[in-house]
Amino acid sequence: MMQKIESKGGGAASPVPRRRSRRTREGALWVFLVPSLLVISCVLLVPLGYAVYLSFTNFNLTAPTTEFVGLANYQALFGEERFWSSLIRTVFIVTSAVGLEFCLGLAIAYGLYKLTFGAKSLLMLVFIPYVITPTVAALFLRWMLMGRFGLISGTIMGLGFYPPDFLGSAGWAQFTVVLADAWQFTPFMVLTLYAGLNTVDTSTIEAAKMDGAGPLTILFRIMLPALKFLIVFVLAIRFMDAFRFFDTIYVLTAGGPGTATETLTMYTYALAFRFFDVGKASALGVITLLFVACITAGMLWAVFRRKGDL
Repeated sequence: MMQKIESKGGGAASPVPRRRSRRTREGALWVFLVPSLLVISCVLLVPLGYAVYLSFTNFNLTAPTTEFVGLANYQALFGEERFWSSLIRTVFIVTSAVGLEFCLGLAIAYGLYKLTFGAKSLLMLVFIPYVITPTVAALFLRWMLMGRFGLISGTIMGLGFYPPDFLGSAGWAQFTVVLADAWQFTPFMVLTLYAGLNTVDTSTIEAAKMDGAGPLTILFRIMLPALKFLIVFVLAIRFMDAFRFFDTIYVLTAGGPGTATETLTMYTYALAFRFFDVGKASALGVITLLFVACITAGMLWAVFRRKGDL
């Protein structure tokens, strides 16, 4: 009887029980994900859904009633010059800051990679600005850059020169904001890129050296292509984080002078807590979320579009 069953099955056990046991194990694993999904739903999805709902209303903290207005808030924002100015200004500040951070981070990380000793100690020192609270770092930078009475301005005046108004001039204020963000978040780039450079295959590097390749050729032709996925991931993370740039700008310039450093997050804050137009502020928050998601998806698609990568 057993021989007949084995010959009928071709000598192989039926995969059905094995599939069922695998599904049972996977179903049991989902039980451990339920608490995390509940927490994510409470702290992320519920507020997001409520913000989307408010974006379709004329909810105002000073108005007694709230009405459903559909896409009126979105239409009003797209018709405002201040919105488009804030968007362009945000893209400029974020692109400049993240680009500067990547260039400096790559240069410092490669320098640490080439060091034969003391690299880890220097890496710890370089990482110090990243662990400082952004508000505290902004207060420190404001004390250094404030007009005439700041440390840098006082030093320049002591040398007999008239210092620029770092926080009161439109161009210098934007430069200061970019520099402040780069000072604090370049260590993140350094740490990530330094770890990535240490994962590149050394045999390929040694072969390139034997062929006469120089340090820059090795960096740009061998190392960076090998770190393509890591670089895109780091840039996407920093882009999303920098796009919600608020605390440093609020402490340094409060969006000024005028609206020279007013980003989308600063404009959202003004709509919600100065003009009390929560519905319109929610619409601006949704637009910002969609814009960042589209840009990030575009970055990922541009790199991983090859067959098998995405």
